[in-house]
Amino acid sequence: MLIMITDQSTTELNRFSRTLTQEISNPAAKAMLYGVGLSEADMQKPQIGIASTGYEGNTCNMHLNGLSVYVKQGIQASGLVGLIFNTIGVSDGMTNGNDGMRYSLPSRDLIADSIESVVAAQWYDGVVTVVGCDKNMPGAVMAMARLDRPGIMVYGGTIRSGHYKGQKLDIVSAFEALGKKYAGNISDEDYEGVIKNSIPGAGACGGMYTANTMASSIEAMGLSLPFSSSYPATHEGKQEECKKIGAAMRVLLERNITPADIITRKSLENALTIVMALGGSTNAVLHYLAIARAAGIELTLDEIQAISDRVPFLADLKPSGKYYMEDMLAIGGVPAVMKYLYQNGMLHGDCITVTGKTVAENLADAPDLNFETQQIVRPLSNPIKPTGHIQIMRGNLSPTGSVAKITGKEGLRFDGTAKVCEHEGEVIDALQKGEILPGQVIVIRNAGPKGGPGMSEMLKPTSAIMGAGLGDKVALITDGRFSGGTHGFVVGHVTPEAFDGGPIALVHDGDRITIDATTRQLILHISDEEMAQRKSEWKQPAPRFTKGTLGKYIRNVKSASEGCVTDEA
Repeated sequence: MLIMITDQSTTELNRFSRTLTQEISNPAAKAMLYGVGLSEADMQKPQIGIASTGYEGNTCNMHLNGLSVYVKQGIQASGLVGLIFNTIGVSDGMTNGNDGMRYSLPSRDLIADSIESVVAAQWYDGVVTVVGCDKNMPGAVMAMARLDRPGIMVYGGTIRSGHYKGQKLDIVSAFEALGKKYAGNISDEDYEGVIKNSIPGAGACGGMYTANTMASSIEAMGLSLPFSSSYPATHEGKQEECKKIGAAMRVLLERNITPADIITRKSLENALTIVMALGGSTNAVLHYLAIARAAGIELTLDEIQAISDRVPFLADLKPSGKYYMEDMLAIGGVPAVMKYLYQNGMLHGDCITVTGKTVAENLADAPDLNFETQQIVRPLSNPIKPTGHIQIMRGNLSPTGSVAKITGKEGLRFDGTAKVCEHEGEVIDALQKGEILPGQVIVIRNAGPKGGPGMSEMLKPTSAIMGAGLGDKVALITDGRFSGGTHGFVVGHVTPEAFDGGPIALVHDGDRITIDATTRQLILHISDEEMAQRKSEWKQPAPRFTKGTLGKYIRNVKSASEGCVTDEA
């Protein structure tokens, strides 16, 4: 949490900006504010920074600058001053499967650092973050937690589904088409047809992938307005949400409700409960570890496992299910799911939210789920899986923890022989050559936060495996990550990572490996003596980068089990 050195205790709403607008010792700052168009009356008003991750090169973000304008209109209408600024974004969809993905996870912390820097340096009294792609949401929330000033996150919204020859499509359809092409299961015409029609316009990737996972769970945590995660990007409700932000921000300022009031142990449990119930991305584990640390709350992998143990997997959403995020709005959206869980004692209702009301108060008028007219979300009496799909694995192959995504459709145990790959591209090459065989456990290593660097997502190899029809015949483990779009028998976030000499660095081709979701064990079947011998022969590889963003990241990043944060000594 950021600690300011100046005492800002005041009953005025401009608790921070008054340093620039009211103190006689800052005439140049005031002159510059006049220069950007503020009036004398504006100098008495609270200033709200509006942080947009909008840019043209990604469908998740292409519309965010426009939404920021609607946010500003609502801010101004509520007697506040709204000032838009931009920060970066990296497209996970475009970088998956290539070296650009090395920059994806580091961008989360760059987003957090940049928002913190601007809001603190400019003395803004509050912040609204307008975000879209996967790392935007946790990065924004980490900054809000550090700053601890009134703030609201606005999600840019999910994309509509694409269509081709009567089939609904999304980004994963394009990735899986590659595996079908390698297996000879799709024509060139249909391959191009899928690619051209998977992404119809603005919005974040359409299943319960990382963006929708984080948006839904952050709403449950209380940092977004109700329905923020449910309105598609192009739905008129998204613009209306943006216009309501000003009134909500004024309430937060008047009552001095800050992220420290909203991000609590209880609200983190609410967020993770929604992740489990909706079948969300494994990336949520990484991001909530980091968000908790930014908020000064200790959250452990074991606590996340405890939530998974008590929360059933209920939503039949992509990637493992049938439906898309856009389908959720018609059945009541995330508020309807939250209401159902709250009524059944699975959410904390006393947590304060950005509406100024508690979770329970927000849900009083929320729609009810109708289990007779919809099949997207199942009742607790008939879950997809009686416990959460996210499982924290340990064992001699991952002594400090790893994260598995087990929906139950894959089975609960996999025994196989290791096929070691030092880069995800080797999996694609092996697949083309017919070297990926049933019964193998594919091991992709040196893909961790330091070794990759950047802990790349493995959507390309897992999608290619699924497209080739091998999804239920092989397993995959890695010290990298998985996209929210990944499904199959997969274990990621293996720690310690290979770069640090973790046991995953010591696996040989042909070694027998067991993945047991029942006992939550990841076992390499070699003796302790053999493990010690291999470790004595291991030499740490040279870092792939020593300068620039990635060089700095390697030197500062914590392990996946610690959220991959970069701002701790």
